[in-house]
Amino acid sequence: MYIITGGAGFIGSAMLWQLNQQGIDDVVLVDHLGTDDKWRNLVKLTYADYIHRERFRDLLQRDALPWKVEAIIHLGACSDTTEADGDFLMENNFQFSRDICRYALDKGARFIQASSAATYGDGSLGFSDDPDLLPKLRPLNLYAYSKHLLDLWLVRHGLDKEVASLKFFNVYGPNEYHKGEMRSVACKAYKQITKHGDLELFRSTSPDISDGEQKRDFVYVKDCTALMSWLLENRHVNGIHNVGSGRARSFNDLGRAVFSAMQRSCRITYVDMPRMLHGKYQNFTQADMNWLDKVGCPIKMTSLEDGVTDFVQNYLSQPDPYL
Repeated sequence: MYIITGGAGFIGSAMLWQLNQQGIDDVVLVDHLGTDDKWRNLVKLTYADYIHRERFRDLLQRDALPWKVEAIIHLGACSDTTEADGDFLMENNFQFSRDICRYALDKGARFIQASSAATYGDGSLGFSDDPDLLPKLRPLNLYAYSKHLLDLWLVRHGLDKEVASLKFFNVYGPNEYHKGEMRSVACKAYKQITKHGDLELFRSTSPDISDGEQKRDFVYVKDCTALMSWLLENRHVNGIHNVGSGRARSFNDLGRAVFSAMQRSCRITYVDMPRMLHGKYQNFTQADMNWLDKVGCPIKMTSLEDGVTDFVQNYLSQPDPYL
C-alpha cells in the first residue's frame, strides 16, 4: 500500500493521477478536506482509502495503521509562505514530518517528502543541493525555516542517505485551483487575463532588475510526479535533491507564454509589491539539476512554453480542468 499525505492537495492529487496512469490505485490518501473545493481534485481519480490527517497521526503514533505500507509520499505539510503561526509550522511541518519519516524507515517503507526551494533564502549562496551548503542556508520566512529544519535533521542523523527529500521550485499545473493566493502565477494569470484582458505583475524592488524580470525556476507538476514515480522504483537513489526545470525564466516570459497559449496579444502592466513581501521575496531561483544525470534518471523537464500550453489549453480552458 502506498500512502500519500496531502493526497487531495495540488501535488498530492497529481501524484495519485500519476500512479493511476501506471495502473496503481492501491493508495491511501491522508488529508484534511475542510470547506474548500480541494475534494474536486479527487473526483476522476481512484484510490483504496481516505483518512483524516488527525486520525492518521493517532494511528501512526500508536503503531496501529491497518495497512502494510510499501511507501509514504509525504506532501501534506503547510505550504503557505505567509503563515505566521510558528508553533503550528514547527509542529506540522517539522515534528509531524519527522514522526512520519521515522515510521516509514522502521517499517522498511520508501519515504519521499516535499522540501522547498524557499529554503535557499535570498539565493546569495546559489541553488546547489550539495549537503555541505545546507547549514549555511538562511530561509526568509517561517514556512521555509520549518522545511529547512527537517532537511537539517535528516542530515544530522544520516537519514538523507535513506530517504528522498525534494526541494520543489515553483510548481504549476492542474489541480492547484483551491490554493487561493498560493496558486501559481500561471494559474492566476489565466484567470486575470480571461477577466480583464491584461496581466499585472510586481514591479521590481531591486534597482538592477527591470519590472517583471524577476526570475524563477517554473516546473510543471507532471514532471514532479514523473520524477517521484521514478524514485519509488529506484529506492537506492536518496538524498536532498532539487526538483525544478533547471532554467530560470522571468515572470515576463511566463506572462508571454500564457498569452500565447490563450492566443491573445500580450498586455502586461506592473503594480507595487506588497510591503509584507519586502525582504522575503526571491528575485531569482534556478535549480541545479545535475543530480539527475549522476543517478541515471532519464526524465527530461518540460519547457515553460510547453508546460504552460498544456496547462492552459488542456485544463484551464476546459469545463472540467482537473486531472
